This record gives sequence, structure tokens and C-alpha cells, in this order.
Amino acid sequence: TAVSVLEVLKKELAKNNVQIVYNVQMEDILVQDNLVKGILLKNKKEILCDRIILSTGGISFGFTGSTGDGLRIAQRLGHQIIPLRAGLVPLKTREHYPKLLEGLTLKNIQLTFKCGKRQIISEVGELLFTGFGISGPLILSLSGQIVDWLNEGKAVFVTIDLKPGLSYEQMDARFQREFSINPKKNIRSILKFFLPQRMVDVFIEIAGIPQDKQVSRINKDERHRLVVLFKGLQLEITEALPVEQAMITQGGISLKDINPQTMESCIIKGLYFAGEMIDVDADTGGFNLQASFSTGYLAGENAAR
Repeated sequence: TAVSVLEVLKKELAKNNVQIVYNVQMEDILVQDNLVKGILLKNKKEILCDRIILSTGGISFGFTGSTGDGLRIAQRLGHQIIPLRAGLVPLKTREHYPKLLEGLTLKNIQLTFKCGKRQIISEVGELLFTGFGISGPLILSLSGQIVDWLNEGKAVFVTIDLKPGLSYEQMDARFQREFSINPKKNIRSILKFFLPQRMVDVFIEIAGIPQDKQVSRINKDERHRLVVLFKGLQLEITEALPVEQAMITQGGISLKDINPQTMESCIIKGLYFAGEMIDVDADTGGFNLQASFSTGYLAGENAAR
């Protein structure tokens, strides 16, 4: 957990007699002839040093301290900042029915994202409906590319295949079999065999079929609509949540300005970078944490030499 990681770090700091200075804010890094000379605090006090590790995060969840100050300082010192944008972020949809399904998770479904008329991404996984749209591990992992498309002004749609293991023909045959076995049941009762209960009424409304209609009276066109929805329930993505609410920040200090073997700046000697402020990001699953741990370790090892 985050608490256990923090405790390990605190114990290591205490063991090495590291001084932690609280309630101070850095204003700038002091540099002379492209060499680190110290830091300037907001109270105008200077702390002289010849090594600095800048690890101030991105701009997500600013209340934690990730306000982008470190990036602005790095930029003032001549480092290129790759544009900041949301990563691992839930998406908003134009349709309102996800709000009716808020909290419902669909497992083993296939999501296919389309940018314009082109199919770009197709993955199988989990989907979580939210009060504003969709989220879940699969959405978060794919969101970085989606955000880029949205920022380019492109139309983005996602199609949900609720039964990826069945073809259109197989799904149609399943419906026909259930209809023939239970001819007097209404469509609402039959759909409970195929869908989570909370989703049934919403699904029927989208299909445009009366809830109490007996399945013996369902015609071929209506059955076709049901199968098409099962194999391709579509949502339009309008935007992502703002970067301030994203799990990570994409972008940051360009890798071209950092020595990958030491994490030292290629512009300012004695200045090192670590963590999310670097232009490195990954999918969910601990990879972003590992990137922070690894760059932090590398920066620390080399700054201490």
C-alpha cells in the first residue's frame, strides 16, 4: 500500500540521518555557468549546494503538491517541456445512460475505439460506468491515445461488444432458442439471462422495444436490433476528465535533455530529475510507480557520488 511504501522510505531516511525541511517552498534553482549552486526559497533564503534532485511530479492532484512548479523551474533553466496532458483518465460520453448505470462493471467485454471512420484500438477487458461516462482499467490504459485524438479535434467513438465470444449469427441463434423455449415471456425477462439486471431496462430503451412485449411477437427486425446492440453498443467520447483529476500526467521534461544513465540534466551540471515530471508514462499495473522508483534510485545514486 501507499502507507507501507511511505514507512519504508521514512525508515531509510532516518537510518541515513537525512534532514527533512517542512513548510518551505522553493522559488528557483541557483545556477552559475551552467553549474548548480543552490536553491532560492520563497522567503528569499538561499541554501547552497552542488547537487539537486528535482522530483516534484506532474500537475495531477495538485492538492498533493504536484502543482507544476518544478516543471516551470526546469523550463526557465532551458529544458524542453513536452506538452502536459491527462493520462490514465476516465472519459466523458455524450450519451447520458452511463449515469443510470453508475457503478456497474462489465467484465470480459471488447472495446473498439474509432477515430473518425478508422478502427484504431480494440481490446478485451473490464468497463466501469460512471456518472459522467466510462472508466475502468481498460479505459484508463487506452485513455492516453484517446486524449491525444480529442485534443486534435477528432471525433472519437467506442463500441462495446457485450459478447465478444459469440459471432452475430451465434448471438442471433441464442435469442431464437430462448424465444422458442419461452414464447410467453416478455423481452425484459429474457434479457435478464444475458445482461446484468441493472442494464436490462436501459438496453431495452435503446433498442426501442416495449418492455412487456412477448418474445413470440418480436419480429426479425427487432431481433436484429437486439443482436446489433449486443455486438456493438456505441458511445461518443466528448472529452476526458481534466489533467488535474487524472491518475498521471503525460508529458514533462524531454528525455533529450536528460542523461539516461545518470538522470542528470544535459544542460545544467549537478541537476538531476526523477519521477513523473519526466516525459515517461505507462499503462496501469504499477509501471508508473516503477518508473518513479527506478529514476529516483538512479538519480540518487549518481547525485551522491
